[in-house]
Amino acid sequence: MDRPTILVIEDDENTRSLVALYLEREDFLAITAGDGEAGLRLADRHHPDLVILDLMIPKLDGWEVCRRLRQHSDVPVIMLTARDEEIDRVAGLTLGADDYVVKPFSPRELVARVKAVLRRTANTPLSTEAVLTHGPVRLDLEKRRLTIDGRPVDLTPHEYALLAALMKTPGRTFTRDELLGHLYPKGEAVVIDRVVDVHIGKLRQKIEPAPAEPRYIKTVRGIGYRFAERVPP
Repeated sequence: MDRPTILVIEDDENTRSLVALYLEREDFLAITAGDGEAGLRLADRHHPDLVILDLMIPKLDGWEVCRRLRQHSDVPVIMLTARDEEIDRVAGLTLGADDYVVKPFSPRELVARVKAVLRRTANTPLSTEAVLTHGPVRLDLEKRRLTIDGRPVDLTPHEYALLAALMKTPGRTFTRDELLGHLYPKGEAVVIDRVVDVHIGKLRQKIEPAPAEPRYIKTVRGIGYRFAERVPP
């Protein structure tokens, strides 16, 4: 089996080498870049399974690198930064990062974060199954049919698109912009992110036992939505 490829984009050579060393010890294949432009080239060439991205890097900063990655890829991204401000964490997650690690950090902790993100992202087996099942919620991707406790539930095309995206990667937080991409994949409409909130609200009315206290579709404040990784009994 091929080793998962992790791209490390970090301008500090010591940090870059140390992270790569710990990744290799855990049987990952680590490739590294010292600036944003080189990092994007490696991402295009190697299609890594995950990117570890420092924010303060030369040529293109981490914000711009993440933005460009998200234009054509859903590769998981873990951001590294020396700043521990909540606004920075929210901004990073809003751009589509999957996790956020503040320097100084333990290399062992970072590797543990890498493993955790890989487990809960689109690389998990659920993302390729024809039928997604979470508790009583069952979504048949081939027939585009939803049942809850065996009871069929009618969905609009937009509701189906949102639910399928969320259920394929339970636990992953989607930004509103990402979910808009599932609603309008060809960019055929100019919309505002409130459209996502409206469709999520209607979807909750159909699938949640108590829509005001959702069990399945969780709000991530200031960022977007995620499907619950563990559905309560």
